[in-house]
Amino acid sequence: MNICIFIIFTIITQVGGLIYLFALLLNNFFKIRFRCQRLIVFIGLYFIATFLIIPVTAPIFGREKVKHTDMIKPATYMTVVLNRNYVRPALNNLLAEASKEIQGTNIQIAYLVDANFPFINKFPLLPHLSHNDGKKIDLSFIYEDQNGKLSTKQKSMSGYGVFENPKPNELNQVKNCLNRGFIQYDYPKYFTFGTINSDLLFSEKGTKKLIKAILKSPQLGKIFIEPHII
Repeated sequence: MNICIFIIFTIITQVGGLIYLFALLLNNFFKIRFRCQRLIVFIGLYFIATFLIIPVTAPIFGREKVKHTDMIKPATYMTVVLNRNYVRPALNNLLAEASKEIQGTNIQIAYLVDANFPFINKFPLLPHLSHNDGKKIDLSFIYEDQNGKLSTKQKSMSGYGVFENPKPNELNQVKNCLNRGFIQYDYPKYFTFGTINSDLLFSEKGTKKLIKAILKSPQLGKIFIEPHII
């Protein structure tokens, strides 16, 4: 059981498995036992590590937390809690430059639960094998209301798993990948933890402005986007 918990916490948070093992060892030193002791000790240690220790040690490995501003925020703070909000300084600079380009447009750069872990290159952040070097981050599309007004709201509780499907005459990349046997291609749709703001629509103008702002940065390597969105 402990091995399974260690593996799960490691896959999801990178550091959670080690913290769990440390919590088990620490429990042995408590003379007084109390209800839910293991859980309470683990949560306490995890939050101390996440908010106090990891942010000051990650730069040793060339990474830092995504810098939040009024225009750069996580789609859900679970990204921060799970330590999936680390990038290299150059990527932080790119986001800051892009935010200046869209200032005054009511566009907010919202990143999803897919940036990078704080330590070790080539340690994959699942479900992405490529998010292993601090140079990758997934950003949310921009949405608008029924009147065409840009919104900073999201359509997924987790900030994850809501897709903009192609129109009948557009290339359906998801369907193509599924037909080729890549059954994992769209499984994030099961991790929305509930959808919200169903009245919001995909904003072509807002998303285009965001992409153009990002493209202006000389630090940009690549942008990956589904063909039908282009």
